[in-house]
Amino acid sequence: MSLLVVGSVAFDAIETPFGKTDKIVGGAASYIALASSYFTQNVNLVAVVGDDFPNDFIAHLNVHGVNTDGLQVKKGEKSFFWSGKYHTDMNSRDTITTELNVLGDFDPIIPDAYQNCDYLMLGNLTPKVQQTVIERLTKRPKLIVMDTMNFWMEIAMDDLRKTISMVDVLTINDEEARQLSGEYSLVKAAAKIQEMGPKYLIIKKGENGALLFHGKQIFFAPALPLEEVFDPTGAGDTFAGGFIGYLAKTNDISFDNMKNAIIYGSAMASFCVERFGTERIVNLNNDELKNRISEFKHLVKFDL
Repeated sequence: MSLLVVGSVAFDAIETPFGKTDKIVGGAASYIALASSYFTQNVNLVAVVGDDFPNDFIAHLNVHGVNTDGLQVKKGEKSFFWSGKYHTDMNSRDTITTELNVLGDFDPIIPDAYQNCDYLMLGNLTPKVQQTVIERLTKRPKLIVMDTMNFWMEIAMDDLRKTISMVDVLTINDEEARQLSGEYSLVKAAAKIQEMGPKYLIIKKGENGALLFHGKQIFFAPALPLEEVFDPTGAGDTFAGGFIGYLAKTNDISFDNMKNAIIYGSAMASFCVERFGTERIVNLNNDELKNRISEFKHLVKFDL
């Protein structure tokens, strides 16, 4: 099934307790497209970069089967850049620099070949841009998944609520769920957020796993305990890529299959944090992924 991924393709500079990088490739759509490509070979990308962006990473995407015809390259302009420093607990960070550059006036152009996509994954962007993408599709996809963040809750709540009402699945972290709903209990928060429109809600809890809500149904997936965690940047986007990629592969959007997709997304995220940026998820092999899924099975398996 065809998958459309819309989001940022960008540069990051990251510092964690385990090291630091100069400018490396980042951006929500970079992680989502790479992660989803391990499950479906019909991934179409819409994003924007400056002419400073490396062609070799675009080539990596193409090798992974990602169609980059919708990647706009603005001559004479710079790509989006973010730099940040993580605290010792790796769950909190300080933003040092944010340069919107080409992302400041991003107008998402949907190529004709991308129309009639079966699945749509909206990476974290302004809610207005996410709305524009949905409105420019000639046919509503079978499933629309949307990621967002607390920044838009603070400065664009009206636009955000409208966009949320247009999607099927919303993915946010636990802090954002509480902010959006005004409820501390994640169960109560999930109920309120589902009333805003999405049929499904995924609440990411970082190293504490993820929750999937659908009406009164709840599923919890743990995060895999790892010996080394170098960089959590992009883990949530990699999770989303694995999730939507698995759904596109199986073409089954039932709650039971979404449970499977949550596990596959969690497995992909567990690889992402083992290195800086996209380094770990660029060249995974099938055996690594199978073994990681097996680890998840053993982690939660028990008999009563």
